[in-house]
Amino acid sequence: MKIMLLSNQSRSMAVFWRVLILRLVERGAEAICCVPGGDNASEARLREYGARVINYRLDRKGLNPLRDAGSFFELRRIFASERPDALFATTIKPIIYGCQAAWLAGVPKIYATITGLGYAFEADSFFKKIINHVSRMLYRTSLKHAQGIFFQNRDDSRLFREQGILSDSAPVLYAAGTGVDTKHFAQMPLPPDSGSITFLLIGRLLEAKGIAEYAQAAAILKKKWPNARFQLLGPRETGPGSLNPSELEQWESIEYLGETADVRPFLGQAHVVVLPSWREGLPTALLEAMSAGRALVATDVPGCRDVVEDGENGFLAAVKNPSSLAAAMERFLLNPDLIGQMGEKGRSIATGKFDARVVADSILARLGMEAEA
Repeated sequence: MKIMLLSNQSRSMAVFWRVLILRLVERGAEAICCVPGGDNASEARLREYGARVINYRLDRKGLNPLRDAGSFFELRRIFASERPDALFATTIKPIIYGCQAAWLAGVPKIYATITGLGYAFEADSFFKKIINHVSRMLYRTSLKHAQGIFFQNRDDSRLFREQGILSDSAPVLYAAGTGVDTKHFAQMPLPPDSGSITFLLIGRLLEAKGIAEYAQAAAILKKKWPNARFQLLGPRETGPGSLNPSELEQWESIEYLGETADVRPFLGQAHVVVLPSWREGLPTALLEAMSAGRALVATDVPGCRDVVEDGENGFLAAVKNPSSLAAAMERFLLNPDLIGQMGEKGRSIATGKFDARVVADSILARLGMEAEA
């Protein structure tokens, strides 16, 4: 069986879909990762997993319809040449253009996984409303050919139905994101007691990750808790919704750590992981932190509240509300014992509910590749 996995980035494919690829190879399938070129290190990792890599051109953040049309026709050519038994598409543009191209190329089975709604669904300006309208139309056209549409939370599937993207009979499925490799993200001891608590936000530098609110909340807490540390880790982004680099320089309350291929050393130095996102599919950063035994703070929005059980493995705060976020983080400053207690609970939830092997096997079962007894 030949399975084509299509994404907008080789790095995210190598990091998030590693277990699924390994499971495919273990089942004897030919796994082909179709990704934009340019990241040789990530492509090498995909090959190490046993996958074959095919490159295509994609303007990941751009809004140029001619470039997107070029991606569409290139994908159609690749699918017609490779003739995969199934396509598994993830992220916005690969789903929109890949599913349609696969249908025209005669791919028998087409699956899509909605990992989050992204910039196009924020719709808080006239420009975003136009993008939202176009995106809805393109999604509706592409997803009608899918044999299965995986969502990571029920709020997103409900919104797709409400906006007319999916019909009532659309084949909606659910998966716990990509899960988390609980062996790779093994439980870590908390940092030695140094009289201060370190908070860490892990995410791409996008407005919708709530980084501005995090910086404002940190500034509030610094006045009362000067020894507390507030760190930010993640790659810079370009295009709509990205943060201006000058903003980082203005936020004296947080420490920018840059980006990394391995977040585990940074998780090991943190006490609490924070994600004040505006909306998520199912946030991998929180899953990884929870698996590593870290307490969480997140916003009470779709995706985040599917991971954070308020008062159990962390606390939820109001979205776009620095004061509420500061209050949630301060609960750990006022009662440091909660850090270890909630970290232990989170680890238990991660292994019991979100283990990547269980998630991968449930996805493969949908592809007709049942786990071996």
